[in-house]
Amino acid sequence: MIPVENYFVLSSLVFLCGLAGVMFRRNLIMVLMSIELMLNAVNIIFVAASRHLAQVDGQIMVLFVITVAACEAAVGLAMVIALFRRYGTVNTEFLRLLRG
Repeated sequence: MIPVENYFVLSSLVFLCGLAGVMFRRNLIMVLMSIELMLNAVNIIFVAASRHLAQVDGQIMVLFVITVAACEAAVGLAMVIALFRRYGTVNTEFLRLLRG
């Protein structure tokens, strides 16, 4: 059996990759994909802890996280499509100019 610490290390690496994508990417679609990566890292921790503690609470929580991620993807993609139709770009730098 694989030790639970290995899952925590894997999840930390996946979360850091997602965080780097959110911080440094300029394309909104890539930012949304990075957020999905971060949510999947949390799911790995939930499942690993659930298996380690021999309870199903973490696996039930994963179902809720997957549901939230699907909703986030649908709403986020709709916003990206609306922004692209209106302004012709999905670059985050352009959207920062719209704030001012």
